Amino acid sequence: MDWDYAPAPESSAIAGIRDRYLPFVNGEFVEGNGADLDTINPGRAERLATVSTTTAEDVDRAVAAARRAYQRVWSRMSGAERGKYLFRIARGIAERSRELAVVETLDNGKPIKETRDFDVPTAAQHFFYHAGWADKLQHLGLGPAPAALGVAGQVIPWNFPLLMASWKIAPALAAGNTVVIKPAETTPLSILVLAEIIADADLPPGVVNIVTGAGDVGEALVTHPGIDKVAFTGSTAVGRRIQHQLAGTGRKLTLELGGKGANIVFDDAAQDQAIEGIVNGIFFNQGQVCCAGSRLLVQESIAEEFTDRLKDRVETLRVGDPLDKNTDVGAINSAAQLGRIKDLVAAGAAEGADLWSSSCPLPSNGYYLSPTIFTSATPSMRISREEIFGPVLTTLTFRTPEEALSKANNSAYGLSAGVWTEKGSRAMGMAAGLRAGVIWDNTFNRFDPAASFGGYKESGFGREGGPSGLAAYLETDDEAVLGGSRSRTAKDEGATL
Repeated sequence: MDWDYAPAPESSAIAGIRDRYLPFVNGEFVEGNGADLDTINPGRAERLATVSTTTAEDVDRAVAAARRAYQRVWSRMSGAERGKYLFRIARGIAERSRELAVVETLDNGKPIKETRDFDVPTAAQHFFYHAGWADKLQHLGLGPAPAALGVAGQVIPWNFPLLMASWKIAPALAAGNTVVIKPAETTPLSILVLAEIIADADLPPGVVNIVTGAGDVGEALVTHPGIDKVAFTGSTAVGRRIQHQLAGTGRKLTLELGGKGANIVFDDAAQDQAIEGIVNGIFFNQGQVCCAGSRLLVQESIAEEFTDRLKDRVETLRVGDPLDKNTDVGAINSAAQLGRIKDLVAAGAAEGADLWSSSCPLPSNGYYLSPTIFTSATPSMRISREEIFGPVLTTLTFRTPEEALSKANNSAYGLSAGVWTEKGSRAMGMAAGLRAGVIWDNTFNRFDPAASFGGYKESGFGREGGPSGLAAYLETDDEAVLGGSRSRTAKDEGATL
């Protein structure tokens, strides 16, 4: 049956988009010394707003402000008092959730129902969760008195701007650190709205600073000598360079990089459930998530039936205006990203994989791609090896669990995987053999602030979320005995100011 949905657009006016936005340094919105940058609405390929960008000199000022705030205020404050500020920020996000969802959709291109139902609520949950830990750090199992590191430099990507900012800022503040953070140049708006919420929460000046700009600003931040901890989410190539630059500096580093997640479907799986999980894992988010299930491994005995049913389900997805509440698949974040995806799709077809695309009409304006499925693929093809970061699924088959493990692990990445089977023992056995940081059992792309997230191999190292994520922002007594750190020295110096 064909369904015809009436348009149900959310009003863009709710976002209250201003013509120009400023960086946030030392508790104030200030002009940056860099060139202004236009951010584009990918749903319409139109200018959305102008952002004042920063330079290395601005980064110096932001790091200095964060150091002063750490030494004079934040490191002296009790955990209970820090937690109160995090609770205020969490409530502020919840109170402005509708506005934030529209801002994120306009700036990023993902459907409003994704930002409304997942991105913004989960961002608030991270602040709520970490607020509860702020006065309980001694119960993390890291020793009786884990200490903050000092100033954290953080860089986030464009695919989950508000959520990535929240799950980096919240644990850093709960652990007693101050923050300088840089959003992606294409999606800075939601974190600058978050800065308004931070200011409204009366967070002491300098505790959180937001510098804007492109890769040169990010490099100035992560290599700054005044930074004690670096947290980066982005491409594997940039992460590798950061690791090389920080080698031997003694600074803590966590990297959450690319992924090529495998969804493994056995012949006893609940097929309808598995299909919904696969659609959720690769198409509802336009495939623009590091842990997207972009590889589908289906047991050979059900492969033909399963892929036919999957195509039928994908054919029902609506691609279109991200602000329309009926939209399932929104816009690709930028023209450059759309071009990269199309190049890889063309490479897959040229290498001999069978290409199928949804017949859903695409809007005439904006950056859109039809949901695409490759079948008859082999592990050596680029579409099986490279991160596409778009609504493109590559399908392979397997006969035995051992073959499934071999193909799933045959990747430079190791961020996520999913296992679909009715046998619990098989799911646990597969999980034990998969080299992936996050493994879902009969579901996919489910997150909780209490659960750690991170990868292996070229997907990076370190964890974010849960007690493990907090540990990345703390120095334990054992680490101090093994050689100390500049952060502990800075903390001690701060106590004498």
